[in-house]
Amino acid sequence: MDRLPECRDGLIYNLSFFPSMDNEYPVLQVALDLMHSRRAVQIAREAVAGGIDWLEVGTPLLKSEGVEVIRELRALFPEKTIVADMKTMDTGGFETEIVARAGGNINTVMGAAEDGTIREAVRSGRKYGCSIMVDLLGSPDLIQRAREVEEMGVDLLCVHLSIDDQMMGKSIPEHIKELIEKVDLPLAVAGGITSETAPLLVEMGASIIIVGGAITKSPDVEEASRTIKESMETRKAIASKRYKRCSDHDGIREALLKVSAPNVADAMHRKGAMVGITPVGPGLKCVGPAYTCRTIDGDWAKTVEAIEKAAPGDIIVIDAGSRHISPWGELATWSCKARGIAGVILDGPARDIDDILDMGFPVFSRSKAPNAGEPKGFGELQVDVECGGMEVHPGDWIIADDSGIMVIPKERAVEIANRALDINERERRIREEIKRGSTLSEVLELEKWEKKQ
Repeated sequence: MDRLPECRDGLIYNLSFFPSMDNEYPVLQVALDLMHSRRAVQIAREAVAGGIDWLEVGTPLLKSEGVEVIRELRALFPEKTIVADMKTMDTGGFETEIVARAGGNINTVMGAAEDGTIREAVRSGRKYGCSIMVDLLGSPDLIQRAREVEEMGVDLLCVHLSIDDQMMGKSIPEHIKELIEKVDLPLAVAGGITSETAPLLVEMGASIIIVGGAITKSPDVEEASRTIKESMETRKAIASKRYKRCSDHDGIREALLKVSAPNVADAMHRKGAMVGITPVGPGLKCVGPAYTCRTIDGDWAKTVEAIEKAAPGDIIVIDAGSRHISPWGELATWSCKARGIAGVILDGPARDIDDILDMGFPVFSRSKAPNAGEPKGFGELQVDVECGGMEVHPGDWIIADDSGIMVIPKERAVEIANRALDINERERRIREEIKRGSTLSEVLELEKWEKKQ
């Protein structure tokens, strides 16, 4: 049985059993939001070597592996502050006791929890020597709720931009400075923070900078930790090696150019892939919003008109109406290149393949055929079309490379671009672990995590 602090009358307690918290602010806290404890522990070792101050056992890790991770980290790092991101919503006292018994210093309780839950967590924290951090995620009025929980006796506050909101292009609330000025508690800030943004938050008065992906997804965790710590100490932004998230339409192209069609397919849960359309040659890639064209029996009039009407950077997506008569060849491709069109996706045959390859212009087609149609003018522009078995709407985003073609609904383009970046970063870290001598199966512990019947 765990040895607990001495308690008398349920109020007086001895904290000597628990490692002391380093309260010299600002501190750098790494959020271990992973699935596998073995990987989390390895990343924690590297992060500690890089100078991080507090270790956070993230919510996904706690749900995946349980509080045994806290015990393991406590044994490995007896002097480090360990935060258990339980995100407690009920049984505040009991969950705080669990964290404390496992060796955690801080338990997080949601600001959206009932007042009784927060108060009971505070009482349990006093009893077992565990501080309470209230996460204000989901609180409609951050300042009002912060004042309320401060009165309840909590120890720390956290302003938290969720990972899913980051994927939607949202930013950390701008009124953090006002919150810091109106509440006396140390404030932690989390949400896509890098070595470029951490110094500004420290200047605003944040006490704890919580960093997840910028550290845990880095191929060199130690270097990433050291760089962010340096930026906090010097109050100077340092260029981050992490991909910048896009927040609006203008950033979508830049983001998608950094990822692959498979990254996007993973981000879309295997939805949105065209079937049967391939590049006319290897090494071609294009990214852009769709300018759609529907024609009949290879009639190439509308396909050529689309070149003039589409904007630079668009991808012309064509339903050719025939698999045997081509509405696309060398001269149309030269026109696209001159107009700054990003690429062509053709559900039908292309011709003049050797010339197109010499141009290096991205053309993806279902087949090849030497014979062309006639420019009769049948067809429509900027209408919904079916291409490669996918419905494509004008303005939907396309990414096409050697692995295939993905259609991203325009209303989700910012989110999917960011999720694809996130997946790409995760793979970079896994790739690094494989290079160190592990196999993919070992890194992901596949046997342990095979679906059970």
